[in-house]
Amino acid sequence: MKNSSELFDEYAKSYDVALEAALEVSGEGREYFANGRVGWLAGCLARLQEHPRTALDFGCGDGKTSPLLRQILHVEHVLGVDVSAKSIDSARSQCQDEAIEYATADSFRPDGRIDVAYCNGVFHHIPPPDRLANFRRIHAALRPGGLFGFWENNPWNPATHYVMSQCAFDQDAQMLSPVEARGTLKQAGFEILRTDYLFVFPRSLKVFRGIERAISALPLGTQYQVLCRKPR
Repeated sequence: MKNSSELFDEYAKSYDVALEAALEVSGEGREYFANGRVGWLAGCLARLQEHPRTALDFGCGDGKTSPLLRQILHVEHVLGVDVSAKSIDSARSQCQDEAIEYATADSFRPDGRIDVAYCNGVFHHIPPPDRLANFRRIHAALRPGGLFGFWENNPWNPATHYVMSQCAFDQDAQMLSPVEARGTLKQAGFEILRTDYLFVFPRSLKVFRGIERAISALPLGTQYQVLCRKPR
């Protein structure tokens, strides 16, 4: 089995193609889901009356979500971090915003100053014994009171399993349940605020998407967010 660095170095140039092929069954593309996740996080922050100035995109890959964090969360600075040096090179080459910077995981030094962290679909590529240490790195990067929107694929949804089975770089993935995620986040020192489930209906059933907010507490969505806080 390849480690995450080797795997995503290999897919640095073809990540979009592989992901879009896997998502085809949903009728939506990568951008739809990224906007949905960051928009949901923004709504959570607004309800908490939080106005972050800095954001961490942990496991940023090719950097496509980092500009969304800057735009939708209205932050002044975004730092994208990834284990894949080739993905970081790709992110830097495509980014035109000086308020967004990228760094490899090896060079990343958490300094306890970040207001909000975001992570999507990264931890199912991290071996279970290494997950706690990575959560602790994110914890160390946040200021006291800083928030973390942790997104993962929901293993309780059959559609999630199907999409991942179609994704070339997810073949060796080890999914983690919301229960496991919350438990490990607590071990890392986080206070759990809420868990939400999103993306229940594919495009063919989009007429029903208006009820997704009302049923977000039910474990139906293909992805889930655990929102947590570093204690003040």
